[in-house]
Amino acid sequence: MAYPVTFDVTRPEKYERPQVLIRIVVYFVFGFVISALYLALPVLAAIWTSQKGSEKFLAEDGPKIKGWLRWAVAGLAYVYMLTDKFPSGDEPEGVMFDIQMSGSPSVGSALLRLITSIPSAIVVGILGYISAVIWIIAAVQILMQENYSEGLFNFQRGVVRWQARLYGYHSSLVDEYPPFALDTGPEGPSAPAA
Repeated sequence: MAYPVTFDVTRPEKYERPQVLIRIVVYFVFGFVISALYLALPVLAAIWTSQKGSEKFLAEDGPKIKGWLRWAVAGLAYVYMLTDKFPSGDEPEGVMFDIQMSGSPSVGSALLRLITSIPSAIVVGILGYISAVIWIIAAVQILMQENYSEGLFNFQRGVVRWQARLYGYHSSLVDEYPPFALDTGPEGPSAPAA
């Protein structure tokens, strides 16, 4: 059965060299925002769930949060050199992101996700350090040949996919814990989760 949060990206045929330098600046600003999401999403979900109840939260606030996450994940895809387009608008170009909302979140379950997701967050942190090394290698390759190897691209895609799944879980839009899997291949509507 597929995990209810899906992410994939269309790889550019050729990367623009100036985008590498822009990403360095964006990384420091965007990195703080992305890190803050890990803490803010469960708190926000708990507040809105306490005010509206789980069904109303998913119906009214779920699409809004899903839109924010779509933009954040598209920003991650840009920073991780998966796409050459910085996200703009509601549907970022080349980035496929969806959440099949389910479950019945409560205040307690939303806040408990800060604790239950620690193992996954630790793995994402370790993968982040590896990803930083890969980013440097990819940046050099892009500056030299306007592209980088598919294996490195797939690893970066897997890291962003893991983060996207963790965001969906943290926001209480899905009840199922994100799988401990670095799914690096393409993901379609019927692609199985490992």
